[in-house]
Amino acid sequence: MKKFIAFVFLAFMLILVTENVIAQKPPVAGKDAKKDVKTEVVKTDTAQKAADTTAVAPAVADTAAQALTAPVEEEKSFHYVLKEKFIEGGTMYMFPILLCLIIGLALVIERILYLNLSSTNTDKLLKKVEEALANGGPEKAKDVCRNTRGPVASIYYQGLDRINEGLDVVEKSIVSYGSVLMGRLEMNLTWIALFIAIAPMLGFLGTVIGMVGAFDAIAEAGDISPAIVAGGIKIALITTVFGLIVAIILQVFYNYLLSKIDGIVNNMENATISFMDIVIKHNKK
Repeated sequence: MKKFIAFVFLAFMLILVTENVIAQKPPVAGKDAKKDVKTEVVKTDTAQKAADTTAVAPAVADTAAQALTAPVEEEKSFHYVLKEKFIEGGTMYMFPILLCLIIGLALVIERILYLNLSSTNTDKLLKKVEEALANGGPEKAKDVCRNTRGPVASIYYQGLDRINEGLDVVEKSIVSYGSVLMGRLEMNLTWIALFIAIAPMLGFLGTVIGMVGAFDAIAEAGDISPAIVAGGIKIALITTVFGLIVAIILQVFYNYLLSKIDGIVNNMENATISFMDIVIKHNKK
């Protein structure tokens, strides 16, 4: 189920990016505004001819002409600016960084779902296990653990399954199985850490290659033109900015996952101590 959710999210994001960012070219900026300006210029010429012919209120006619010939500036949406910057940075360098973000977020969502499903009310579960153990014995207590999700219930089940073999065996079984569950909780975190580290590196790689291209353009021009240098450096630094943004986003989620895992592990340890107290009381009876 976890792999299926991650695969569906990854496929959806790839399709969305391919259609809206890569395949779709950004619209020509100001295309509609140019048509409006042409129409307004014709109106302006007519107004100026009329003003010259009649020689009535020339100041008013000039003011109207300036108002009509003023270009209409359209505000660019965030989605348009993002696509524009993505293409300026070069799809060959930007797409691997975007892929790191997509796969990293897919793994983050999978981990968040898994950890949320692993969180249980340990006090309530411990009370049910204690009542079942006192009234129906280990088998009834194992049924309670079997019907409860989460690592704490699994640890309780392993301890109850060996409750008749002695306290040392129960404790060793709980500790060993707890280590296995901790490994499951931390699964895929190494991949998220990899994408956090590799996204800025890919950005720096695109920047270095862009700077080399900028210096090649300067060598071909034979002169250090501010326009050539500024344009090349601007495009080169876009990849670094995008890589750093991806790393920051994934780092925030990575720290959240670590804190979530620490909380679950602490609950497991506290629940294990309380469970051992219950087992000791049961063996004394």
